[in-house]
Amino acid sequence: MKKYRNTTPRLDLHGVKHKSVEVIVENFVIFSERLPVEIITGQSKIMKDIVIEVLNNYGYKYTIGDFINKGYITVLS
Repeated sequence: MKKYRNTTPRLDLHGVKHKSVEVIVENFVIFSERLPVEIITGQSKIMKDIVIEVLNNYGYKYTIGDFINKGYITVLS
């Protein structure tokens, strides 16, 4: 039996300074070969707000985490 591996591209922003996030997220999402992609923000409200602002500026649709873990954003289209 084959094990399923999640192949969704991920960007982990842990340890990234807030001032660098905008450019990193823009490059990751715009140049990603396919959607969806996941952006791991951790629990930082500031980090999430920066990521959401970038996604809104480009008109991307997204979801924020799931019922248990709110520390990531999935960019859908």
